Amino acid sequence: MRPLPTLLFYACGGILLQPGVASGQPADSPDASIQELMEQNRLLQAQLQAQQKTIDALTMRVNQLDQSNAQQQQQLQGLQQRLDQPAVAAGLPAPAAAQPPPAAGAPPSISLPAALADADIKISGEGGLAFFNTGSAGAFPNADFRVDEARLYVDAPIWKNVFVHSEVDLTTREADDDGVYMGEFYVDFENISGAWGRDDLLNARIGRFNIPFGEEYQTRTVMDDALISHSLSDIWGFSQGLEIYGRQGPFDYVAAVQDGGVDELHTYNPDKSVSGRVGYNPQDWLHVSASALRTGRLSASGDQLSALWFDEGFFRPLGPAATTTEFDASLYELDGVAHWDGGDVKAAGGAVRFDDNNRAANDSRRLTYYYVEARQELWDPLYAAARFSHISAPQGYPLAGQGNIGEYFFGNQDATELSRLSFDLGYRFGQPLVLKVEYSPEWGRTLADRDRNNEDLLATEVGFEF
Repeated sequence: MRPLPTLLFYACGGILLQPGVASGQPADSPDASIQELMEQNRLLQAQLQAQQKTIDALTMRVNQLDQSNAQQQQQLQGLQQRLDQPAVAAGLPAPAAAQPPPAAGAPPSISLPAALADADIKISGEGGLAFFNTGSAGAFPNADFRVDEARLYVDAPIWKNVFVHSEVDLTTREADDDGVYMGEFYVDFENISGAWGRDDLLNARIGRFNIPFGEEYQTRTVMDDALISHSLSDIWGFSQGLEIYGRQGPFDYVAAVQDGGVDELHTYNPDKSVSGRVGYNPQDWLHVSASALRTGRLSASGDQLSALWFDEGFFRPLGPAATTTEFDASLYELDGVAHWDGGDVKAAGGAVRFDDNNRAANDSRRLTYYYVEARQELWDPLYAAARFSHISAPQGYPLAGQGNIGEYFFGNQDATELSRLSFDLGYRFGQPLVLKVEYSPEWGRTLADRDRNNEDLLATEVGFEF
């Protein structure tokens, strides 16, 4: 189709050239002005065509730039996900979202120096402020207000898929003083198996990290635990060593070799702690796992205590120092968790084989334990949770529970069984803030066939993270 200016010029020219038109010129004599207009029209057509070619070229260039920008955004998002994934996979707090500017009059926020910010160093933390009250035979007979937990985390990339994670424990419930201690501190080598095309099959970490036994240790901090108390067994601990972990299809695994003793600076026996867990995820809502661990032979005079925490205490030699030089424990556990919309149920059961080399007596012990826990949202953000846990030690064992640790763990009041039932109401103001209230009655029997009473716990806690 011809451009509109051309048609108008031709129409005007046709009218002027019609016979009888009052132009003042003969019909067979061409008008010079018409010729000039036709020439100008031709030039305009050529100019319009040139401009159209320029517009087409610019449009193509803009489209190419849009595609390039989209690809760059995808690459940046993929890189951010790779940087964030190790922290989440290791149970660490997810990176904090960007915060709005503070309101007028608000205290100034603390920001990292530019060099640290450019290095993508992430600093986070969590804490719990609590009130604990037990009966006269419990751990808190005087109704304590306390800082229950206070932890700082630092995470940073080192090189490609290599990251460092550190934890500083300012306060923990289990500490018997107000000192600052090192929690986890390790270097993580992510996706080693990606070099041969098997993503996530093999990862490794070296340093000081959680002993990978059972499942409860992964959710026992104030923001992850639906309750305030833990199960009676409450198996967890830190130790130095080497760990490998990964997943393939519905299976995941973790295995570690660690020192095994509670002393962070010295190892008193070359025998190492070995632990591992294999998990299976048949459905998105169901997870099961099996764990095994041996503490290795620990020195009664050097280590004195295992790195592994068990029932508000550690594994320790039962025999006196004069006749006992070594002790060890082996543990086995099955875990399962099922999720549904607004709730979940967890269960675990296991066995312990403990022994020392006391020359004067047989200190071998066999213990069994289990817990069942359920959580359900009543209406957002209010939820309810409950847990029942039990330990059986027919030959007697130092089980502290919620009782006085000096009497029941370091004293001579060995227990043959101990049970705890915990009820909890929680209110989440938002992801970083929660309020919990709990009542936990506890009861048991000693080796001397005496009832354990007055250990019930009433507690409330505010938990937060940043």
